[in-house]
Amino acid sequence: MDSLIEPSANPTTERESSLRPILIGIVVVGIVVGALVLIFRTEQKKPVPPPPYAANLKFSDLKLSAAQNFVGATVSYLDGTITNAGDKTVIHAVVQVTFKDDMGQMAQREELPIRVLRTGGPYDEAVDLNLSPLAPGESKPFRLTFENISAQWNHAYPDLQITQVSVK
Repeated sequence: MDSLIEPSANPTTERESSLRPILIGIVVVGIVVGALVLIFRTEQKKPVPPPPYAANLKFSDLKLSAAQNFVGATVSYLDGTITNAGDKTVIHAVVQVTFKDDMGQMAQREELPIRVLRTGGPYDEAVDLNLSPLAPGESKPFRLTFENISAQWNHAYPDLQITQVSVK
């Protein structure tokens, strides 16, 4: 019975043995967090300059509109005219569309192929430039379609920048 009342002969060993799992746990959590940070760290992409021929493509007569599709969702359209001021025929082009918020910061950015409007039926059909190429000096109406636009968008016209151009 005396041994139950007596204090332990070596109290520091008990304290050290209870701290060891806690310290090991902290080290393991630190290693896991460090590994996750390294895995998910994204490097800042350097802005890619537009292709040289992009300077020959000009946008004009921009018009924003919206309509409901057959499901009841709102679809937004950016219509305008694209002009090829160069000396080559454009068979494909991709535009980066940047919508801004009230503070002038990016609210949404999308890259879409430019689709020109081809008439020849009861309604205009938006087709890729490879089906209706843009010859030198030619202008054609185009349409960009957006399934949804960020709620932070300031409802001003977005910035358009050509990021890819294929010519022949």
